[in-house]
Amino acid sequence: MKEVLVIPEKIKTKQMPVKTIGAILILSVTIYSCRSSKKLQSAITKKDTTITLLVNPAESDSAKLVHTAFEKIRSNRIEFTTFSSKIKVDYNDSKQRNYDFNAFVRIQKDSVIWISIIAALGIEAFRVYITPDSVKIRNSLDKEVQLQSVNYIKELIKLPVDFFTLQDIIVGNPVFLDSTNVLMYKETEGFISLSTSDSAFKQLLTMKKENFAIFHSKLDDVDATRNRTADFTYNDYTTIDGRLFSEERKIAVAEKTRLEISLNIKQPEFDKPLNFPFTIPKNYKVK
Repeated sequence: MKEVLVIPEKIKTKQMPVKTIGAILILSVTIYSCRSSKKLQSAITKKDTTITLLVNPAESDSAKLVHTAFEKIRSNRIEFTTFSSKIKVDYNDSKQRNYDFNAFVRIQKDSVIWISIIAALGIEAFRVYITPDSVKIRNSLDKEVQLQSVNYIKELIKLPVDFFTLQDIIVGNPVFLDSTNVLMYKETEGFISLSTSDSAFKQLLTMKKENFAIFHSKLDDVDATRNRTADFTYNDYTTIDGRLFSEERKIAVAEKTRLEISLNIKQPEFDKPLNFPFTIPKNYKVK
């Protein structure tokens, strides 16, 4: 893949592959490092009040607890027509690369995800336009435009993410959560955890007991040979028009390499009129 110049770290110009930019654009729109995960596990093991293995949940009293938990999760689901925010992004990977920049995100539900990456001095470096079947990336620094299918997202971040999954990740809804295959229910002093499994991942989802706000999600690939994991943490919840919304999120993804992204989401707004401009100048090369 061709290397391009980008200026995501203050005024310094650094070399950054297009694939790295793409992964940041998409994962930027997501969530804590291993240290936080370890702290969480420590907190969980201190005071377990209930641990239930759901061997046959249809005939178990514990099924009522699980049903209630999923009802609470569904009641917290963020519904919207449009969403917009500014996101401060900090990216680190196992090659000791660090980038920080600002991104502006807009969504028309089930239709368009629009992202603008701002480099030094307020200059737009990249603009991304994602629909349920396509991805367009405009590189203003090299005067290039990439036109890809939506499968480009899966190729970049090595996760089974489509447009609708990405949309949920951005606004803070849980993903890869299968209510039909629950392995374990656990209560601790301040948290409730559910372990679930689907065709791609086993997930440990931890919520705050007081309001069922998602605190942490750990995904492990069901294919043990891949050794692929992802950790998401949600903090700094605020209420926006009755919606519980996390303004600080972190993500760590590891397989052969590891990357960590921290997000500080500012000025989130729902259901406001938005536009999604994306034009291709005549002098840009289309790839």
